[in-house]
Amino acid sequence: MARFGYLIPEFPGQTHGFFWRELAALRTLGMEPELISTRRPKAGKVSHGWASAAETETHYLVPAAPANLIVASAILLQGLFSGRAAVLLGSARGYSAGQAQAGGLRPRVIGALRLASLLLAAADLVRVARRRGWTHVHVHSCADSAQVALFAHRLSGLPYSLTLHGPLADYGPNQADKWRNAAFGVVITKRLLGDIEAQLGGALPGRIAVAPMGVDTTNFTRNFPYEPWTGEGPAKIFSCGRLNPSKGHKDLLAAVRLLTDSGIDARLVIAGEDELGGTGYRLELERLIAELDLAGRVSLLGAVSEGVIRTGLEDAHVFALASHAEPLGVAIMEAMSLSVPVVVTGAGGVPELVQDQHSGLLVRTNNPAHLAAALARVLNTPDLAGQLGTEGRRRVANRFDSTRGAGILAQLIRGV
Repeated sequence: MARFGYLIPEFPGQTHGFFWRELAALRTLGMEPELISTRRPKAGKVSHGWASAAETETHYLVPAAPANLIVASAILLQGLFSGRAAVLLGSARGYSAGQAQAGGLRPRVIGALRLASLLLAAADLVRVARRRGWTHVHVHSCADSAQVALFAHRLSGLPYSLTLHGPLADYGPNQADKWRNAAFGVVITKRLLGDIEAQLGGALPGRIAVAPMGVDTTNFTRNFPYEPWTGEGPAKIFSCGRLNPSKGHKDLLAAVRLLTDSGIDARLVIAGEDELGGTGYRLELERLIAELDLAGRVSLLGAVSEGVIRTGLEDAHVFALASHAEPLGVAIMEAMSLSVPVVVTGAGGVPELVQDQHSGLLVRTNNPAHLAAALARVLNTPDLAGQLGTEGRRRVANRFDSTRGAGILAQLIRGV
């Protein structure tokens, strides 16, 4: 199989374990994906044991080395003075028109510089693709990385494809142009497929597949059997997600307060960090922990490795996530793969993963009381906890193993 580019923005980040697993699965299937990224992640966001190897393996488009920048500039100029100039400039105008910019000189200058940066990154992508002999680039984003791939396609004809991981509105302008020119598209849930069909209609490529994110269930297994809470000692709750308002951590903290007030010795551990490496939303959560008098009951681990997350899950009696609209939830899958019962909100694509009352409990968003009641039910009912954990493991192994999505992607790329 010919080599192809595997483009992930700001790789490796704290939530990028799935991509690393999919790369391994693709290679097992005889594919030759080669890592490329827009830029290195910000300090404090890299935590995985494999991150150093991943960075060494990845080509970063920004900032470009001087020699690469010269070649990329030449490729861009060649494109601007070729038969492809009209379509390239059309895509550039479409991107610029979609930018929601305030009036004034400064915003216009910033917008122009951003556009120029994306065009140069696209030219460097063309340079790398030619040097490495890539026949295709798959982009695990529909934001600026997709725009770079679109520009590269306009410059050279390089085929590209997209994976949509969340609501289309989260990924910026020019979506119709990005999707119309893609060789194929992938979405991680049936719900997202319905959404983009309604929003983009005729702009979608001829081939669209649903390929859920997944975990390596062969290796992501427990080292010792799950044991539910017996009522003695702390009731251990584990959560994993970026420290962002959308993850509902405030609701989870309020639920822990309610559990504690009801007489349950609840202890919560949250793995994940904010986008500023600990100087952003984390500070707000720390203030809330103090206000709720939860110091000593709640631990914020920050950005940690998969090994630390695995240890936290194996030590937990229940996993909880109060996200306001989770597209699918790899963190939930990891808990289920380790037979930990999950109590999570049913917003977004989560119901495609968790079957309420069978492989987990689904609760309403923005409702700490409902979340606390469901957590208490699992903690106080050992048989239910064990059943949910067993069925959760079975559900993930059968439907959400990382090899499943990799197989779909491999088949699509081979068909380009």
